[in-house]
Amino acid sequence: MKVERSAINPRRGQDYPEWYQQVIRAADLAEISSVRGCMVIKPWGYALWENMQKTLDRMIKKSGHRNAYFPLFIPLRFFEKEAEHVESFAKECAVVTHSRLQADGKGHLIPASPLEEPLIVRPTSETIIGESFANWVKSYRDLPLKINQWANVVRWEMRTRLFLRTSEFLWQEGHTVHSSPEEAIQETLAMLEMYRVFAEDHMAMPVICGKKSDSERFPGAVDTYCIEAMMQDRKALQAGTSHFLGQNFARASHIKFVNGEGVEEYGWTTSWGVSTRLIGGLIMAHSDDDGLVLPPKLAPVHAVILPIFNESNKSTVLEYCGKLKLELEGNIYNFSEVAVEIDDRDLRGGEKFWSYVKKGVPVIVEIGVRDIEANCVCFSRRDGLKDGKQSCSRDTFVATFCSLLDDIQSKLFNRAMKYRDENVVNIDSEPEFFEYFKDSGGFASAHWNGDRAIEERVKKELGVTIRCLPLGGGEGGVCPFSGKESKQRAIWAKSY
Repeated sequence: MKVERSAINPRRGQDYPEWYQQVIRAADLAEISSVRGCMVIKPWGYALWENMQKTLDRMIKKSGHRNAYFPLFIPLRFFEKEAEHVESFAKECAVVTHSRLQADGKGHLIPASPLEEPLIVRPTSETIIGESFANWVKSYRDLPLKINQWANVVRWEMRTRLFLRTSEFLWQEGHTVHSSPEEAIQETLAMLEMYRVFAEDHMAMPVICGKKSDSERFPGAVDTYCIEAMMQDRKALQAGTSHFLGQNFARASHIKFVNGEGVEEYGWTTSWGVSTRLIGGLIMAHSDDDGLVLPPKLAPVHAVILPIFNESNKSTVLEYCGKLKLELEGNIYNFSEVAVEIDDRDLRGGEKFWSYVKKGVPVIVEIGVRDIEANCVCFSRRDGLKDGKQSCSRDTFVATFCSLLDDIQSKLFNRAMKYRDENVVNIDSEPEFFEYFKDSGGFASAHWNGDRAIEERVKKELGVTIRCLPLGGGEGGVCPFSGKESKQRAIWAKSY
């Protein structure tokens, strides 16, 4: 009996936000928690995050940083040290005011012991880490200090969406101290480049590296840099940020060192981070109307083998599949053994096949008696389902499997890059700009003279913001909104 293709409903072109939610559900990545605004990351989704974490952790350590861990709770007075910082995060903070509960005699529990000082549940860690850095840094010989932590954070969001915006999420945050502004800026840009490499080489997601406008920079930072990616609805996703903090947080936390001339001065600090938001970006950059599509370098499983058997040949087919699994796992791909699973559940073949299509497994292998007799492998590529099933000898399949994964990886990147390039336009007049974004638009590359009032007007009227000022500058010109001189073009877009 033929099993019909089971596509995602609605399709991308019909209702993109709902399509996104249905891809997550079909791939069994995550679900909404009973705790308002929070999510449960299910095993397949968490395995994807673990692979992201493993790759980034290797890159972070290779660049000279060490992992540490700092408290989840931050005293309120720490936040009050940096005015711009506390003002920005005030509406998102979860605050702990009591230390215990007690029964009220009516079957209810009520807060019992007020804390001497309220504690903020970590929305970001500059202030609490700065407190430790002030104790660790005394001399220029202690610098540079390069620390990273993997943690959860809480930002009390009113409107949430799985992976993209939740009240609690997972992330990596790096924090460093340097003896000069030049060295700190170099660090800021180096970590931005690390994020670019991760996004493009591992997520297969092309990004634009740039500097945020003053209105979009991190609270308390001197400069914020970012990587911006285009999703398949042509909206932008800020996929990572790196901040040059100057001496603002060093002054607030009293991070001082004695320089080579014996003079005490404040350190120059940076912070940078990416989060589980990257999973949302990966979904929206590659997935299709059949479900999730995963780049092989991050996929929890590279290939799934589906044995096709009956009771008379079950042992023969399973033995063949088991040997093929071991042979594939002998390959090394992206610093790890190839990950292969065999699904011998008593389900119809079509049902199993489409379940792995929805999960985004890069290669789906089907093995039956005829394949064994021919000593061949029948397989489908997740990135090319329309091309149909392919077949080759078992020896060739094993020997070229990593090359096959590389080909899938590069084609996903090239496809995403082509889509982005087709949806970036240069715009030089205000009417053309407003017309472009009347419906949805894409990325508009348009000059801007730096006037914040223009940013605010465009955001209010169109819901469009400056995503970044691309690194490298570019040519000067005329701002189409003011008619004044502009040093370079900015990337404007609607965003998540």
